[in-house]
Amino acid sequence: MKQLWSPWRMEYIRADKPEGCIFCELPRENKDPESLILLRGRHCYVMLNRYPYNNGHLMVVPYQHVDTPTDLATEVLQDMMQQVNVSLTVLKKAMNPDGFNIGMNLGASAGAGIKDHIHMHVVPRWTGDTNFMPVLADTHVIVEGLVECYTALRPLFDCACEPAERTDNTR
Repeated sequence: MKQLWSPWRMEYIRADKPEGCIFCELPRENKDPESLILLRGRHCYVMLNRYPYNNGHLMVVPYQHVDTPTDLATEVLQDMMQQVNVSLTVLKKAMNPDGFNIGMNLGASAGAGIKDHIHMHVVPRWTGDTNFMPVLADTHVIVEGLVECYTALRPLFDCACEPAERTDNTR
């Protein structure tokens, strides 16, 4: 039997879990590369998922701490969808996927890992990327490191949106 090693998971398992909301805290730290924040918009930001389903798995997160999109103002929802579109453009250019999964998990019973702060997933997909690993071993194979993925995607976000759609890093 072969073994699949994922030693980076031990860092997560052993790490102290933050008291507050990670989606609220990360933008305040102003450490975008370390936090994997790729783009800051007026009402939302885009970041890499630290525990992705697939390479290039992004999340669009509103700055406002809510657990349902029905609590967001229209301009926040619009910004969220604009950032989804920017994410699609960047991922198409950088990774040339065959398709995408886009969606939200609302509530723990729906699979939300962070149930109190909504976020939209943008997951690039390739024909044949679902192989035996998730089906038989409940394991996803991620072929590129997060730092390498961030380094490849970050400059494309600068080019993909208008300056008016971005904010500085002082949130």
